[in-house]
Amino acid sequence: MSHTTENAVFKAINIAILTVSDTRTEETDTSGKLLIERLTQHGHALADKAILVDDIYQLRARVSQWIADDEIQAVIITGGTGITGRDITPEAMRPLFDKEIEGFGEVFRYLSLDDIGTSTVQSRALGGVANGTLIFCVPGSSGACKLAWDGLLQYQLDSRTQPCNFVNLIPRLKER
Repeated sequence: MSHTTENAVFKAINIAILTVSDTRTEETDTSGKLLIERLTQHGHALADKAILVDDIYQLRARVSQWIADDEIQAVIITGGTGITGRDITPEAMRPLFDKEIEGFGEVFRYLSLDDIGTSTVQSRALGGVANGTLIFCVPGSSGACKLAWDGLLQYQLDSRTQPCNFVNLIPRLKER
């Protein structure tokens, strides 16, 4: 089990948040707001935020801008990970990945089993790396975003988490 080393130095990173929804607005985007609250409470900076409709090319275009920006180290996408016809976030992101982080989706579904039971099999949460930028795709509900942050991301985006974490790997993600 991982733990946080108290005497290690915290390294803040810049994180962009993307909400994928045909219906959410700035006023009704509770999932995006929750993620922003969590990341800033933990000492990270909000690099950018957007709400886009479920359109593969709009999603790829926005995330491609972010992964081309050396000032953005991570992107968290909420929404579009289900199995309906409009849920296209995984299909939009996978072609951008240099590497997929299979364990992210696996651990997310494991953690959500306690909350939603076998319905967790409908989640296509996933993670990956593109141009040295970490990308995490989670379901669009506030509960799922809370679970993703509180159960997984807060630790893996904390440079003090041992035995390893994503933040300390960032300088090496572009190695060839």
